[in-house]
Amino acid sequence: MKIGYKLATEAFGPEEIVRQAILAEAAGFDFVEISDHFHPWLDDQGHSPFTWTLLGAIAVRTDRVGLVTGVTCPTVRYHPAIIAQAAATTALLSGGRFTLGVGSGERLNEHVVGRGFPDTVRVRHEMLREAVEIIHLLWRGGYRSYEGRHLRLEDARIFDLPAEPPLIAVAASGQPSAELAAEAGDGLFATEAKPEIVRYYQAAGGSGPRYAEVPVAWAPDEEAAVQAVLATARWALTGWKVMSELPNPVNFDAASATVRAEDVLDAFACGPDPDRYVAAAQRYADVGFDHLVMQNAGPDPDGFLDFYRSELADRLRALTPMEAAV
Repeated sequence: MKIGYKLATEAFGPEEIVRQAILAEAAGFDFVEISDHFHPWLDDQGHSPFTWTLLGAIAVRTDRVGLVTGVTCPTVRYHPAIIAQAAATTALLSGGRFTLGVGSGERLNEHVVGRGFPDTVRVRHEMLREAVEIIHLLWRGGYRSYEGRHLRLEDARIFDLPAEPPLIAVAASGQPSAELAAEAGDGLFATEAKPEIVRYYQAAGGSGPRYAEVPVAWAPDEEAAVQAVLATARWALTGWKVMSELPNPVNFDAASATVRAEDVLDAFACGPDPDRYVAAAQRYADVGFDHLVMQNAGPDPDGFLDFYRSELADRLRALTPMEAAV
């Protein structure tokens, strides 16, 4: 089992994100996963630095830890040619430690460039498939063109390519996106412990790494952890259909206003008990994920990193699916 640490660019400024990445490597994490947003989920989070600048800084200030985007939308705010170039550069700077996580995006981040955000999931998936095809095409080298239903590429070449292209992990929440991940990508990315996501992915021929985010909130006591989630991470309890559609942080503030402490405890491993964290991670291991990302919403990142090093690292890395769940 590979264990990662979530770098939440919505919650911290650029210097702090780089600092946490360095500390995560020192704490023994196998990789860091970084979000790619234009806006934070909530105004109270207060940050949203440019992910690709951060990746370059992290790449040259770390030696071992893997780097993963979780996830980039390469269809509206970015053209896939730009992401193909950015990912190739990051792979070179990191010595091949980079994995490109991609997804169909959220209106929150994509509408800002004034091109609109597709109203149907079907169109978003079509665009994502074309984007992944364009990225793979450019990584083959030479001048390339592409004419898709939604996206075009005209006589483009990436001059600086790594010897081995990065893997592309595609975000999925149901059967169509899981099949897309298997057919167009090299791996799977998810945020829910749903066994059907992995089943659909594998049934469609997917055999790559399977990433999943595990929601946790470390604090010296449970109440402090719960209050931290309510203050800055309650958006995570609105559900993916809401998360993909709302346009601005103020909308997420309103949509999450009724989230209660008991809702947080149902969804997050909160407080100082390592058994809770292991149990939360076990649910994802049981359904077939093999790269687990600790998404800490607690108030003290340094405290969580120390907690991981002393209480969690060995136990999480040793996780295997329980036979009863296989």
